[in-house]
Amino acid sequence: MEHLPRLQSGIEGLDTLLKGGLVAGASYMIQGRPGSGKTILANQIAFHHAAQGGRVLFATLLSESHERLLQFLSTLRFFDRRRVGNEIQYVSAFDTLESEGLDEVVKLLRREIGRQKASVLVVDGVLNARSRAGSSLDTKKFIAELQGHAAFAGCTVLFLTSARLDDSSPEHTMVDGVIEMSEELTGVRASRRLHLRKTRGSGAVPGLHEMEITEAGIVVYPRLESLLGQSQAEIDPTRAPITSGVADLDAMVGGGLQQGSITLVIGPSGSGKTTLGLHFAAQATPEEPALIFGFYETEPRIRRKGGALGLPLAAKLDSGALHMAWQPTTERMLDPLGYRLLDEVKRSGARRVLIDSLGGMARASTNPQRHVEFFTALLQELRMMGVTAMATWEIRDLFDASAQAPALELSSLFDNLLVLRFTEVRSELRRVLSVVKVRDWPYEASLRELMITPTGLRLNRHFENVNTVHLGANAPQPGG
Repeated sequence: MEHLPRLQSGIEGLDTLLKGGLVAGASYMIQGRPGSGKTILANQIAFHHAAQGGRVLFATLLSESHERLLQFLSTLRFFDRRRVGNEIQYVSAFDTLESEGLDEVVKLLRREIGRQKASVLVVDGVLNARSRAGSSLDTKKFIAELQGHAAFAGCTVLFLTSARLDDSSPEHTMVDGVIEMSEELTGVRASRRLHLRKTRGSGAVPGLHEMEITEAGIVVYPRLESLLGQSQAEIDPTRAPITSGVADLDAMVGGGLQQGSITLVIGPSGSGKTTLGLHFAAQATPEEPALIFGFYETEPRIRRKGGALGLPLAAKLDSGALHMAWQPTTERMLDPLGYRLLDEVKRSGARRVLIDSLGGMARASTNPQRHVEFFTALLQELRMMGVTAMATWEIRDLFDASAQAPALELSSLFDNLLVLRFTEVRSELRRVLSVVKVRDWPYEASLRELMITPTGLRLNRHFENVNTVHLGANAPQPGG
C-alpha cells in the first residue's frame, strides 16, 4: 500500500487527526468565523514548516496590515521574528485585488511562489476573493489556477476563509481537504471545536474535537474515545488480590481488590468516599507507586487528612511512592483531563490510581451524551496500563435508599461498585457501606456501619442483627 508524503503541521493533535499530517502538495480550506483561530493555525503551521527547512509564502487578501498581524503573533511562543522576511514572506495582495481583480492576484502569487521557492502557500481572505468573483465559475478558476501553479512548484496550499461554506461550494469541491474551526456556546461556556470535514486521499479521525488557543498557539485534543480504549484487557483471576487499605472491606470482597479492576465508590457528600480512596492510595510503595488525580482536595489538605486518619500520606508523598495531580473545578475541557490523567500515570509509573472524583471530570464536559464512550475508553486504557483504580462519584440525596450510579449505563463499566449512604439510628446520623457489585468474584452483601476513627476506617457489623435498616430521614429507627 502506497503512503502519500506528509507535511507535519507541528500541532500534535492535528497531525494525529490527519494520520500523520497534511498531504504534501495538496490544498486545504481552513474555514471558521472571525476569531476562531484560522490565522493562528496557518501561521503556526508556517513557522513549524520554516523551522524544518521549508519556505512559506503568506499572502493576504485582507486590508489588515502585516505589522498588526505580526504584533499579535509575537505574543505566541511559536513566533520567531528571525524567520520573517527570510523563510517566511508576507505579501499583501489586497490592493491588487481591489484595483486589478483576481487574474492579477494569480499572476502576483505565481511570481512570488517562484521567487521565494515556497513549499507552503497560505492565502488568507478567500471570502474577499469570492466577493470579487463575478460568478462561481470565476471562483473555481481562481482556485484552480493557484492550485495548478502551486502543484507545479510542489507547494502545499492553505486557503483561509471566514465564510461558512457548504459541501457543494466551489471552494469545497476543488480542494483536497476542509478543516473547520468553530466556537460553540453551552450556557455561558464557550468551547472551541475542530472538524475535518473532508480529507481526500487520506484517512482521518472524524467528528468534532476540542481545541484551545494558548500561549503556545493552537492545541488540538482528539476525542479520547476515537483513539484509545480499542483493545480489551481482561482481569487475570489467578493473580492474588491487593488490599483496598481497609481490612474489613477486603474481607467483604473476597480477600481484596482484583488486580486491574476498577472500583466506583458512590455516595453523598461527607459519607466517606475520599477517606476510603485515601486508604487505597496510602498502600503505595516505591515498587508499586500510586497517583491521586483530584479535583477538590489539594496536596496540603491531603497531607492534613492523612495525619487525622493515621495514614502515612505525607511520608509517601515525600518519598515519591505517592504522586498528586490536582486540577481546579473551574472551566475545563473533558479530553485534556483524560489525556492528563493518562500522562500522569505514565510519568509516575502508578499501579494504583485514585480519581477523586469522576463526577468532577464529567462536569468538564459540554456533551453528557459522550460520557459512556469517553469513560469506557479511559477506564479501558487504565486497565491496559496495568492499573488498579478507584474512583468516587457524588450523589445528591443524603438518604437515597435506591442510590445508583449517576447514569445506569455507567455501572457496567466498573468491576466493583460500593455504595455509601447515611441512616438515622436513635437520633444519630450514621454512615453505611454496602457492596453492590464485584465482577466474577464472591462478596458479602451485608450492610456495614462505616466508622471514621483517628486510626483509619472500620466497617462494623453493627446492623447484622437488624432485620431491616430503613435509610431515610423519616424512616423508623431499627432496634437491637
